[in-house]
Amino acid sequence: MPSGDDVNDADGASTESADRPETEGPDSRIGEGLLDVDMGPSSAFAHLYRGELHRMKLWRERLDKTTNWAVLLMAAILTWAFSSEANPHYIILVGQAAITMFLFIEARRYRAYDVWRSRVRHLQQNVWAPGLDPDVELTDVSWRKELARDYQHPKLKISAEEAIAHRLRRVYFPLFTVLDAAWVLRVTAFADQPWPASASVGAFSGVVVTVIVVLTYGLSLYLCCRPRTWHTRGELLEEDLRADRSDDRDI
Repeated sequence: MPSGDDVNDADGASTESADRPETEGPDSRIGEGLLDVDMGPSSAFAHLYRGELHRMKLWRERLDKTTNWAVLLMAAILTWAFSSEANPHYIILVGQAAITMFLFIEARRYRAYDVWRSRVRHLQQNVWAPGLDPDVELTDVSWRKELARDYQHPKLKISAEEAIAHRLRRVYFPLFTVLDAAWVLRVTAFADQPWPASASVGAFSGVVVTVIVVLTYGLSLYLCCRPRTWHTRGELLEEDLRADRSDDRDI
């Protein structure tokens, strides 16, 4: 049987809960306890954040490995193509096709990488930023529900076309530019026959091969530079990080 003090404590707690006003909008106490020495109840968030960072790091390393393979392959092909005039020029086109395969592999990996990176940005924007500075305003009041849904039903957040465009802009379009420029140089300045005969490949005439190369490069340029709404979260796309901000100097 509960004592009188227990009854009074229970009544006081229920009265306090009833008198506590319900607030709407962002939780003003979201950052409390995050930076305590013992971490308290927020240790679960800390472990969650550390785990998401680890996953993001692993997928970032997979992206870098694919890029390294593409660069090494391009260097080997160009070295061999220009080592002797007897070497066929179309080896550069074969290398370009192989690097295109790397592009699709890396775009698929980038879509998976974006899943983990978007979660990290969720936690940084809505947990750690308010925890470090209580004056930071939460712009997304439904971030908890959105993050919970993402953990319940994970899904890719960007399309394959957007992932390809992003990797083209960052890595592969410059590689294609170098390969195409090397191919043009190979069939003009380092060929026994004049162009377009020097660009022929088997039954395909030099004009047909040149048109295919130009169309492929034009398609890459279109995918790379086409105006679009980027859905990737937290990526450094259009932000001018070198902008001179007066408020940063005042810190």
